Amino acid sequence: MQQEKQDKKRMLTLTLAALGIVYCDIGTSPLYSIKEVFGGAHHPVPITPDNVLGILSLFFWSLIIVVTLKYVAFIMRANNKGEGGIIALMTLALQKGIEGSWQQKLLVALGLCGAALFYGDGVITPAISVLSAVEGLEIITPAFKPYILPITLIIVVGLFMFQRRGTATVGALFGPVMVLWFAVLAAMGVFTIIQHPAVLAAINPIYALHFLTGNSLLGFFSLGAVVLCITGAEALYADMGHFGAKPIQYAWVVYVLPALIINYFGQGALLLTDPNTLENPFYLMAPEWGRYPLVILATVATIIASQAVISGAFSITQQAMQLGFTPRLEIQHTSDREMGQIYLPAINWLLMISIILLVVSFGTSSNLAAAYGIAVTGTMLITNILAIAVAVRLWSWSPLRAILGALPFICIDLGFFLANTIKIADGGWFPLVFGMVVFILLTTWKRGRELLGERLAADAMQLKPFIASISEGCVERVSGTAVFMTPDPESVPHAMLHSLKHYKVLHEQVIVLSVSVFDVPYVPDVDRVEVHRLQGNFAQVVVQYGFKDEPDIPAALALCVEAGLAIDMMDTSFFLGRETLIPKLGSSMAYWRALIFVAMFRNAGSATAFFRIPSNRVVELGSQVVL
Repeated sequence: MQQEKQDKKRMLTLTLAALGIVYCDIGTSPLYSIKEVFGGAHHPVPITPDNVLGILSLFFWSLIIVVTLKYVAFIMRANNKGEGGIIALMTLALQKGIEGSWQQKLLVALGLCGAALFYGDGVITPAISVLSAVEGLEIITPAFKPYILPITLIIVVGLFMFQRRGTATVGALFGPVMVLWFAVLAAMGVFTIIQHPAVLAAINPIYALHFLTGNSLLGFFSLGAVVLCITGAEALYADMGHFGAKPIQYAWVVYVLPALIINYFGQGALLLTDPNTLENPFYLMAPEWGRYPLVILATVATIIASQAVISGAFSITQQAMQLGFTPRLEIQHTSDREMGQIYLPAINWLLMISIILLVVSFGTSSNLAAAYGIAVTGTMLITNILAIAVAVRLWSWSPLRAILGALPFICIDLGFFLANTIKIADGGWFPLVFGMVVFILLTTWKRGRELLGERLAADAMQLKPFIASISEGCVERVSGTAVFMTPDPESVPHAMLHSLKHYKVLHEQVIVLSVSVFDVPYVPDVDRVEVHRLQGNFAQVVVQYGFKDEPDIPAALALCVEAGLAIDMMDTSFFLGRETLIPKLGSSMAYWRALIFVAMFRNAGSATAFFRIPSNRVVELGSQVVL
């Protein structure tokens, strides 16, 4: 009985936390979705009873089919030991495949495309969310119009300046604020629906079908705005590792979905009652006395939504780093208690500058809406394809069954995507260009590291014959422990050869250390290190991490004592190689990509900081490598 009460309490706590993080993006969509369909700059739908019921029906069934059935009921089953998100799904799809096959390469390319589009979404979400919230001031009085952009920029800058402090202290407020937000959404919707209850008929899918078939091109174009109601659906899957599937599913079905549907139907009822409220139906649903508090609450909700996207960008960058798709970047841990509370200065300032430029360039939330949908729908399409690969490879589904099962979702997502392609010239180009740049950087770094590894391996010596050759006493040994880090534990580290060349000695105990990152989120401490003792007091140590683990080499070495390898950190020196790269025409990598890789390599963070090695115990030895 006591255990049952504790389980219920834990479920409620996780559900509340999920409300504060997972649903803030999709939860702020009512600020602009209906307004964009009927009053946007791109193919606005005329306000007629049939059109309003048709659009509301599209909203309702998009939330049911895409979010509830696809993500909540199906995609969340494809978890990598509890972890979700496009990177986790990619690594899951890569399991049980032939290394280096075209299928593997295609899945990697798709996963990286999805990650690249996620960054584009991460720039647009804070811009459109905060801007749409602040635009409510203009509804209260037109005198605020000149101050909309300055206020938005101040909020954005303040949000990113706060990132270095972390969200551990204010994160506890996110859940209660979002509970209040969804309660207000539902209350405003109910009040308006009572005045025009006929909108409830839109639950019937016939209205959606009649709208699409009766309006031909306009019905198709409207999908580019309808998709705004499901932006943020990927967050349900991406944040699964933080809260678990059940709290996310429970919060959606019981609280979030009803509140969103009621609010959308309320906005539709308001438009049927008074078409002049099209200027901003969300804020005009509220009584005049409640609009100032509503602007404040909406702004706080959009800040929380932006925070969730920013934290997601930090998390996906860390995962990409571990999997070798990005150079090492400085990572600061903002909480001593919560794992995953991280801050990446380089990503933080890049996002802030991009969002500021976006807000200034587009000016209004309606203009930004043109840029929003294509990133979201592109990611959703990629998720479908990766999910098919998981179903076939891991769940042993037949390819026909997997494709037929995903086909309805693919058709819907493809319709949304194609409807957004017509807005490429009006702003949809931004997430595509931004995503393309990120994709080029990710693939260039991965290929460059492979090429660098090939160049180093060509000049490498095998470790065991080398140890045998020096065991005859031809090299003097000095007291202490030397740790040589290398990507290949079977070869002599280049830093060791350079050390011998310059110092003519080796330490009494020599450890050849390599780091392996597996396609699982976490590796338990019991499996953290593998130790192989070699002759001549040499040892091979392989430190193993998952793609969400936070590397800490001294902590890992402390675990070696259980394998009989005692290491005194006060008497240990770490030797790292530092290569100077020289690009070359005619190489197996295009020259322009080689230049990009060299620039990324030079600006990468140090291995010392990334692996948390004491800087006063590190010796770096350089060499030149021609790419």
